[in-house]
Amino acid sequence: MKNKHLTILSILLFLLISCKNQDKESQFPTASWETSTFEAESLKKAPFDDLRNGIENRVYGNVDQLLLIKNGKLVFRQSFTNDYKKISKGKSGVLGCGYATCRDSTVFGDYNYYHPYWHPYYQNRQVHTLQSVTKSIASILIGVAIKENAISNTDIKVLDFFEDYNLSKTDEALKTATLENLLTMQLGMEWHEIDRPIDSTNTTGQLEESKDWIQFTLNQPMDTIPGTKWVYNSGASHLMSGIIKKATGLYMDEYAEKHLFTPLGIENYYWKKTPAGFPDTEGGLFLEAQDLAKIGYLMLNNGAWDGQQIISSDWAKTSTSKHVEFDNERGYGYQWWREDQGDVEIWAGRGFGGQFLLVFPQYESIAVVNSWNIFDAENEDILQATKMAVIQSNTE
Repeated sequence: MKNKHLTILSILLFLLISCKNQDKESQFPTASWETSTFEAESLKKAPFDDLRNGIENRVYGNVDQLLLIKNGKLVFRQSFTNDYKKISKGKSGVLGCGYATCRDSTVFGDYNYYHPYWHPYYQNRQVHTLQSVTKSIASILIGVAIKENAISNTDIKVLDFFEDYNLSKTDEALKTATLENLLTMQLGMEWHEIDRPIDSTNTTGQLEESKDWIQFTLNQPMDTIPGTKWVYNSGASHLMSGIIKKATGLYMDEYAEKHLFTPLGIENYYWKKTPAGFPDTEGGLFLEAQDLAKIGYLMLNNGAWDGQQIISSDWAKTSTSKHVEFDNERGYGYQWWREDQGDVEIWAGRGFGGQFLLVFPQYESIAVVNSWNIFDAENEDILQATKMAVIQSNTE
């Protein structure tokens, strides 16, 4: 009888543990985010009310989406209407031409940043441009390839992946550059992007006008020893696209769909291609806001998703660590930014026009902001405002 009672007790204990595990796994928003309220998650609502009011009054320019996740639940999500036909009309230049402005707006292809057919939403779909947040997601896929043993480690030389390219114009110093140097924006290459206006002198503008982005990048001169100086370089980020293709045999979008998007339940996306046919990993991905939040949730859960380890926990931690420190708060990791506020740690993906994925690990919170502030208007800083709203909502 005693053994029978022990057996029944064991079965009940097993069922209890199974139910708890199922409850835990159900928190992963593969199909959709579970919704909650500020009150239920012990959050203050007023800071987000103030932020929303500021957005609606156009204090922060053209903000399209704002989203907040707390404890794995969707607490706040709002879309804001911006008439990009009206806003873009009459605008033209190196970034493209606006609505009803050019005789043929298709000459820029997917890289017409002014025209609302291509940006910020892609061809009237719900997917929003991420710009350089794409870099952070591409970095995750490098981590996947290392976990899957398609890439050995970050000490491997960058040029090992580009032996099929013409390296006759490649600077000798680039031969010593490693994948680690690339990921931390310390490639040593001369590159003028954030130190130049958006004009013909900007190296990234030249990149986007070239026929082969990888070859263009490999041809650039070096100005320092790899690993010694941080220089923001979108060409280096695009090399990740070539690295994944060489290492896995799949293009970056194919690899992402198999190893990242499908496990996370991301179905609706668009990834721009370069003239050479490579997915643009310096800024070409479009996602819905709630799917971008899933990327943040993956990192918040140390690279694990619903029982599956997508990237190693070490990669998740290393990616968001400060390999380069700009000051006491800000720094750079593996194509991820650190946007700490005081003693609050914040991991960030950042993109042109006001794209932000913000992860607050100590608060179990994620914020997503999609904007399109590229029309030269003066606006208050939506990044700082969102950071403070999240912190104040979580602070007693």
